[in-house]
Amino acid sequence: MSDVLRLTGLKTKKEAVELGLRTLLRLRQQEELRRFRGKLQWEGDLNAMRTDK
Repeated sequence: MSDVLRLTGLKTKKEAVELGLRTLLRLRQQEELRRFRGKLQWEGDLNAMRTDK
């Protein structure tokens, strides 16, 4: 825990635990989204979307 506090600059154990839980949740959500990679149909003009207007 002391390493976590030192490396993150957080001041309390509670902040460290909350950050860890938020990070874990975000990683799991990313894993769920990866299941759809290559399975969703998309239609659009990527070049048109990339131009500034």
